Amino acid sequence: MPAPTDSPGPIGSSGPDEPAAASEPSKSLGKETPKSPAKSEQTRALILETAMRLFQERGYDKTTMRAIAQEAGVSVGNAYYYFAGKEHLIQGFYDRIAAEHREAVRDVLDRETDLEARLGGVLRVWLDIATPYHEFAVQFFKNAADPDSPLSPFSPESEHARLEAISVHKEVLAGAKTKVPEELREVLPELMWLSQMGLVLYWVFDRTESRERSYRLAERGARLTSRGVSLSRFRLLRPLVHEVHELFTDFLPGMTKALPDPAKKTE
Repeated sequence: MPAPTDSPGPIGSSGPDEPAAASEPSKSLGKETPKSPAKSEQTRALILETAMRLFQERGYDKTTMRAIAQEAGVSVGNAYYYFAGKEHLIQGFYDRIAAEHREAVRDVLDRETDLEARLGGVLRVWLDIATPYHEFAVQFFKNAADPDSPLSPFSPESEHARLEAISVHKEVLAGAKTKVPEELREVLPELMWLSQMGLVLYWVFDRTESRERSYRLAERGARLTSRGVSLSRFRLLRPLVHEVHELFTDFLPGMTKALPDPAKKTE
């Protein structure tokens, strides 16, 4: 028998084991007492924390919105009020990781001016933050790998977390002593974020103790990237950087929709 699933489909739709009322959160909440902003945020955080725990314990596919609501001590309708489905819970997880990462890299970015040290520190901090969620990431990766899934890092639903991550790389470049040509300042952070996505993919499959090889990859990737950025100051090599960026935007699933097309002329 196949494992129970809880794919939310359109916003507001219910999983196979959810009551019809759950597909209309506004109606199911009609008799509930409105919460203050602080209480509302606490409830939202509780639902998200509960979901993350159940995803880790039971697996993403086997965890339903009903189970999450029951464990969190809220109604199913209330759970749907804050998150329209499991995929939207993952978006909440993405946003939380992005916010934690931005806060945690402050020490590195305030202390270092060397580009390799800044980028290497940013990547190591991400690995540190993501460590508790490794097995969970393995479980839902098959969904995130689908370019049409809202869980894809290139999806419109992931835009907020994606832009947060790219903005960190913009700060990595802006605070480095390495000079970056003006024409590459918008292109390079996106390419650096893509290299981070490559690291994330490797990390998902990394089975070494404490993900030791992922940390080594982060270190060597930072070294290679910093050297590439240094070389990009030579005008002869700048077209190559643009060509690499265009290669990704033209052929990587989701990139054409997610990031600006450098070949498109603006009026």
